[in-house]
Amino acid sequence: MNEVWFRQFVWIDYRLALLFLVFIPLILSIWAFVQKAEGMQRLLTIYWRVSSLLTITIYLMIAQYPVSFISGWMARILIPISLWFWIDLNDEIDYQANTPLKLIFNSWRWGVTIYSILGAIALVPFLGCAVSETAIKSSYCQVWLEAPLLFKQYFHANSTPAFLGFLGIVGLVIYVVYLTYFVLVKLGKQGRSATQH
Repeated sequence: MNEVWFRQFVWIDYRLALLFLVFIPLILSIWAFVQKAEGMQRLLTIYWRVSSLLTITIYLMIAQYPVSFISGWMARILIPISLWFWIDLNDEIDYQANTPLKLIFNSWRWGVTIYSILGAIALVPFLGCAVSETAIKSSYCQVWLEAPLLFKQYFHANSTPAFLGFLGIVGLVIYVVYLTYFVLVKLGKQGRSATQH
């Protein structure tokens, strides 16, 4: 697999994902909770729900399921949508006083949006890895599985890839059912308002 020229870029992408999609929003979630910034708290709660697809993708990649490339690509599309879709939360955040939290929060939103869009475009050539078990075995596709396998070594050393893949499939089914329910039922009732029940 050493012949894959873009390996370093894949690892940079995983590091950026940890920074932009895990560590910074975790800090912002705690900060928004301490500052009682309810609009940001609600938006971050929505963000964590939507971005859980990335966690599901990691478990699918550990088991080397081709569908993991589709779920990872979809996560890159759904995350920026979730950060800007809600009119009421956007207004609530815009009308808050200018504070360091608001500045960093909005900078993070824009950063994640740009990162996710560029990531979705960059992943398009790799969607072929989702075609078959044979395609995913190529070094071209395997390079994307290196970081998830390292994650397995650190956090699930005693678990089999098949078991972790099963957890990923269960998570994906639940995610798709909830997303379908949201799009077909809830969205029609509440529109672009996150606070309506």
